[in-house]
Amino acid sequence: MKLHESAFYFIFFFLLGVLLASLNLKFLAIAFITALTAVLFLFLNYFFKKPRVSPAHKFMCGVNFKWLSIFSLLMIIGSLYYFWNDFQLRKNFSVVFYKKINFTGVVFDYPQKGASQKIAVNLQRPFSGKILITLRPYPQFNYGDKINFEGVVKKPEGSYANYLAKEEILGISSFPKTKLIATKQGSKIKSALFFIKEKFVLVFQKTLPSEEAAFASGLTIGEKSDFSKDLKDAMAKSGTTHIVALSGYNISVIVWAVALALGLLFKRNTTFIITLLILVGFVLMAGAQASVVRAALIGAVVLMAKQIGRVYSFRNAISVSAFLMVLQNPKILVFDVGFQLSFLAFLGIVYLPPAFIKIFKLGDETAGKKISEWKDILLTTISAQLAVLPVLISAFGRFSPLSILANILILWLIPFTMGVAFLAGFLGFFSYYLALFSGWFLHLFLYYELAVIKFFGKFSPPVNLSFGFFTIVLYYAALIIFIVMANKRSPRATINSSNNIFRR
Repeated sequence: MKLHESAFYFIFFFLLGVLLASLNLKFLAIAFITALTAVLFLFLNYFFKKPRVSPAHKFMCGVNFKWLSIFSLLMIIGSLYYFWNDFQLRKNFSVVFYKKINFTGVVFDYPQKGASQKIAVNLQRPFSGKILITLRPYPQFNYGDKINFEGVVKKPEGSYANYLAKEEILGISSFPKTKLIATKQGSKIKSALFFIKEKFVLVFQKTLPSEEAAFASGLTIGEKSDFSKDLKDAMAKSGTTHIVALSGYNISVIVWAVALALGLLFKRNTTFIITLLILVGFVLMAGAQASVVRAALIGAVVLMAKQIGRVYSFRNAISVSAFLMVLQNPKILVFDVGFQLSFLAFLGIVYLPPAFIKIFKLGDETAGKKISEWKDILLTTISAQLAVLPVLISAFGRFSPLSILANILILWLIPFTMGVAFLAGFLGFFSYYLALFSGWFLHLFLYYELAVIKFFGKFSPPVNLSFGFFTIVLYYAALIIFIVMANKRSPRATINSSNNIFRR
């Protein structure tokens, strides 16, 4: 087995072990599953030892089941790593639960503002760890504020506990008494980034109508505190909520769409460099929050792999990215929707378009360059949507039958909208009138996008669906079979098309 293949399977089975542990399986159960998997691979190695006439049998004979049997033992190591990380997290957390106490903490992230205010704080001695505190909207607190609290700390329960645990938060407190002790206790770099974020919001509010300003803030920096209830409902019903979620899904679509659009104007290397710079700018403008950095890191690594132009390079780049992120925080594999959307969207964007082109014979060598580019953007959008569909439904709780059409009509314009929003926000640091001028063009994009959202929100009633674990497995198994069938028709189709973004 070649080195790059060994690395891939090493990571795959390690992550599979982390996955099993994340599902609350006991270690003995995971050990049994691992042993069963290893024995199954050994049996398959014996069964497919001699080639037969069947094409399927010949294909299976090419698989090194003996090595897979050895690598499957890494599932135990992955699960032990998850258990150890969880033990360390809980060991370093110390607070008195369900009793009125006096405690002090420093705000370590950007506060969530809206009808209520949510701040994540690092506890100070004699306590330790991170908790999430819900407060009234005023007085407003900021990153780096040191605050004294008097109230009750509780343990989060159910899926909400898992959601908070991925951010290493193990306690919650609602509406305790507060007293500001000091300010500017956090990182100066992070404070500067959050200042930029707030400045962008202010520029949008000054240069755009209120609803468009709120939508622009959501698109660019994930700030949704000014969203009206009607807009939230329209986005939920039209299946476009993810656009302002700053998840890996919309970042992946943005990266690909920006690269495709720039490919119309620049050569391959120039397109690659400008796309990376836009990605860095996006992260900085969003305040360099952990979820955005993770998704952007995936985008950067995958862009580099695409620059090389080989499918196994992409596969290993994406798997190494996942491995490093899970090493840093194993809980994100199951409990971070943005992490899941990132990888699924990228996988869909790379592997599904070539399959569509081959199966449905969409290749048209006589088509003009611009037509071909728009076809790529359309296939990219559809592929990303199909790749993340079960996760989106599970995360947002509903599905619109016309959501794919609504996203196709909007997503192609999102990169241009964000580009103009970048420009407006940047100009706002120097001149209100220059920001106002660029805001006029931004208004045109936002007006169209909001019109589409409201139209589909009104005429596309959502269907309540639920995806169980086995349903999700069957869905992705069908997609994999579809891709494999397409590759059998043309083994080089995926490799050739994988370089379509940086093709020159």
